[in-house]
Amino acid sequence: MSLVIIGTIAYDAIETPFGKTDKIVGGAATFAGLAAAYLYNQVKLVGVVGEDFGDDNLDVLRSKGINLDGVQVRKGEKTFFWAGRYHNDMNSRDTLVTDLNVLADFDPIVPDSYQDCQYLLLGNLTPQVQLTTLNRLQRKPKLVVLDTMNFWMDTAWEDLLTVLKSVDVLTVNDAEARQLAGEYSLVKAAEKILKLGPKYLVIKKGEHGALLFGDGQIFSAPALPLAEVYDPTGAGDTFAGGFIGYLAKVGTLTFHNMKNAVIFGSALASFCVEKFGAERLRELDSASISERLRLFTELTKFDIAN
Repeated sequence: MSLVIIGTIAYDAIETPFGKTDKIVGGAATFAGLAAAYLYNQVKLVGVVGEDFGDDNLDVLRSKGINLDGVQVRKGEKTFFWAGRYHNDMNSRDTLVTDLNVLADFDPIVPDSYQDCQYLLLGNLTPQVQLTTLNRLQRKPKLVVLDTMNFWMDTAWEDLLTVLKSVDVLTVNDAEARQLAGEYSLVKAAEKILKLGPKYLVIKKGEHGALLFGDGQIFSAPALPLAEVYDPTGAGDTFAGGFIGYLAKVGTLTFHNMKNAVIFGSALASFCVEKFGAERLRELDSASISERLRLFTELTKFDIAN
C-alpha cells in the first residue's frame, strides 16, 4: 500500500534576514516526500524536472527510499524555478522570479507500479492537474489529502471546487481558509469549507500552530517556539508530508489519529525552518524526531489543582 505524492520538484533561490542562497533544491513534492519517508517506507513521487536537475539531486530522494518512477525528466528543458525574499517578520515574502519551465505543460504520469496507492497527497499544483492525477488511479485511495493556495482560488475557482468534492482532508493556511469560505472567523470558515467536500480540515497558522476540524470536533496544536527561523520555505509542504506519512503508518483514520498526525506534521515542519531549503530534512534521524515530539508533548502538558 503506497503513499503517492504529486507536486513540484524545483529549484529555489531564497533570501531571508539570515542570508541568501543560490539555486537550491525545493518544491512541494520534495519537502513532503522527505518528511513522509521518515514515517512510511512506500513513498512514491509524481512530478517533472528538467535535464538541469541532475541525478545527484534525485539520488538524495532515492537515498531516503523514495520511488521516483513517476518523476519525468525532460531532456533539453529546465526545471521549475522560484526566487523569493522574506521580510523581517518571516511571515510575508516577495516573489522575485517564477519560471514555470517544465511545469508549464505538466501532464502527470501515474505508472502501473503506483496503482497500489492507498494514500494520496495532492500537493500545491493546479486543481486540474490534481484532479487528473486522482482520475488516473484505477481506484480511489483510502485517504486523499489536498493542499492548495489563494492563487488557485483567484484563477481556477470552479476546478478547485470540483477537486474538493473528491478529497478527505484539505490543508490551507488561515488566510486561504478565510478566502475560500468568505468568513473571517476560522470556526465559521471551517463549517463552510467542510460542506464543500472534505471530511477534515487543517488550518495552518505558522508560528501559532494549527487547527484540525472534523467529526464535529476541533483540535488546536501548538507550534514549537524556535529561537531562530532561517527559512520558512517548504514548511507547509513538510507539514503535509508528515501528516499523511503518519496516517499511512498507523493505517486507521480516526480523529484521534488525525490529531497525532497534526503533531507529527508540526514537528517535522519545525525542523524544516532551521536551515535553508530541504537541508535540515535530509539529515534527520529517528532519535531527533522522537526528541522533537517529546518537546511538543511538554508544550501542552499541565495539571490543574483542585
